[in-house]
Amino acid sequence: MTGFELLFRDGYARIGRLPTPHGNIETPALLPVLHPDQERQAIPASELAAGFGVKAAISSAYILWRQPELRARAEAEGLHRLLGFDGPLMTDSGAFQQHAYGHVEVGPEEILEFQNRIGSDIATVLDIFVESTAAPEEAQRGVEETIARSKVARGARPGLLAVPVQGGAYPELRYRSAHAASEVGDVLAIGGVVPLLEQYRFAELAVQLLAARPALAPERPVHLFGAGHPVLFAFAALFGVDLFDSSSYHKFARRDAVMFPEGTVPLDSIRESICDCRACREVPLPELRGRPVAEREHQLARHNLAACVSEVARVRQAIRDGALWELAEQRAAGHPALFAGLRVAVRGARWFATVEPESRDQFRWCSPLSGLRPGVIRFLARLGVWKQGRGPYRYHPRVRLTPGALRTVPSHASTGEPIAWETATPIGPVPLELLELYPVGNWMGPEQYEPAPPRSAPDPAEVDPAETEAQRLERWTQRHVAGVLTWCYGATLAEQLMEPGLGVVRSARSGRLRRLERDGVPWFTVRNDGLPQPTWAAAREIHRLLPTPRGRVGVLADAAPFVESGRTLFSSFGRPLDPSLLPGSVALLVDPEDRLLAVGRLLLSPSEIGRFQRGVAATILSHARAPPPTLEEEAPELFPLPPDPPAP
Repeated sequence: MTGFELLFRDGYARIGRLPTPHGNIETPALLPVLHPDQERQAIPASELAAGFGVKAAISSAYILWRQPELRARAEAEGLHRLLGFDGPLMTDSGAFQQHAYGHVEVGPEEILEFQNRIGSDIATVLDIFVESTAAPEEAQRGVEETIARSKVARGARPGLLAVPVQGGAYPELRYRSAHAASEVGDVLAIGGVVPLLEQYRFAELAVQLLAARPALAPERPVHLFGAGHPVLFAFAALFGVDLFDSSSYHKFARRDAVMFPEGTVPLDSIRESICDCRACREVPLPELRGRPVAEREHQLARHNLAACVSEVARVRQAIRDGALWELAEQRAAGHPALFAGLRVAVRGARWFATVEPESRDQFRWCSPLSGLRPGVIRFLARLGVWKQGRGPYRYHPRVRLTPGALRTVPSHASTGEPIAWETATPIGPVPLELLELYPVGNWMGPEQYEPAPPRSAPDPAEVDPAETEAQRLERWTQRHVAGVLTWCYGATLAEQLMEPGLGVVRSARSGRLRRLERDGVPWFTVRNDGLPQPTWAAAREIHRLLPTPRGRVGVLADAAPFVESGRTLFSSFGRPLDPSLLPGSVALLVDPEDRLLAVGRLLLSPSEIGRFQRGVAATILSHARAPPPTLEEEAPELFPLPPDPPAP
């Protein structure tokens, strides 16, 4: 087992920790290529760590093996001493050279044994590189041979083993190869894609990544061979790629090509100092054109590596912020080929559905693809189910994504009941009851900055003159709360939770729901995404009313006392019960007898719980052995409400 630990996640993308004999690799990570012959290394290995913060690298075991003098030194001194690099080192096996030159002079068993002898932290199986143009029979033979070699390698490799995923242009072969690799590999390496990367065939790459993704074990890090351009990192991370490697930082420098997150620019075209990286502070790009070839190549390699390292850090930050889709859309705007690849990704929204977070802090519009993100598609599908048996809905012209406007919705004069209203949003008509929910409740798009339509007076036929504004607000509030609770728990449970009555606290500034109470005791706090989060009091009632296994995650008996006292639930002690839960969902944590232990927020999806041997499955929000309620909980009216989200 790899011991790979998931720390943060945004859909398939994750920040993780991969332990190796020479230290941990924090993913996503770029592993720059170190040439075995240091005379041909553009940037000294010592500068990679000290100057660029590179914690891990990759080198070619095959090139090292081919040179007798270097081979002897590697076997005598070890790989790390030979290369002068103290961090984790991965080695590849010569599959790309076999593809490029037609053969290699070493067999799969011999090259793996060589990687063992020189102390590689992550050794790679010598697989069969399947070209995207390969015929079906040829591609299948390549996959079969790769699987056979991987099984043999597993028995001969005591340490971490990277197993390539091949299949060419055939999704069914990619899926099969990914499934087989997951059974024996510690690192799952997507191979055979370098021609797609070099030719900007990102739409085809997206097809292959989507085909492999469902079969890739979630507890294993995923490597994308040959991906070394900053324009690609956010796009690949969407599919759960954790590790990148490439020598492109040096290859591009040799041809005077300057790498940026938005694309590649010829050095000759740069007339302004447009970069502030370490290399460019020493020698600005416009001044490099007149420098000697060796100096120019060295400085460009340093700039290119800095651009790559910085972009990977930006990807990690986007994952922490829940904003990776936004970053990927911004990068896709830099090249039509990448936009085409992202368009394939959004068409595969169903593959992202099980790991797409329940909500995010904000939904920022970035491109025409924003309205097709998996979170939007899932919301619209769920909305179709929620609306069954409701309505018919009428269009409300005065509400524009402003939940505070839901203070006094007109009621019909003849019945006194609130009319079923919906209003236009960027993703289509949405009932007013759900306007505070993600993604529409925290949508940030150009619509918010356009002039508001004039407010019109309500139709007199829609207003009961005998009803005061306070009475209309109360009627609307009951409908609003019922709609949100139904969204979370279904109509039957929502009706039960609202009896004998829930008190509602709204924000005085925005009118948003902030808290639901019963007899002065908080039952739900309403998050900025509009979703009610149950307190311990509400959780006990939900647990009583909600049939097992709905809303539940199991806790093994050995861990139950710890979770019951408020300790984190770790993946190895959890068991999935309700497959409909999502990362970010609030779940009931129960022991094997269905006794409620705690309320937790999930980091993992149900399909991942129990598979990771290290790391957190759920953080605890409230628990059975919590201390007595504080004065703030007993008398919330004495304390200020939580702040509203900042205005866009």
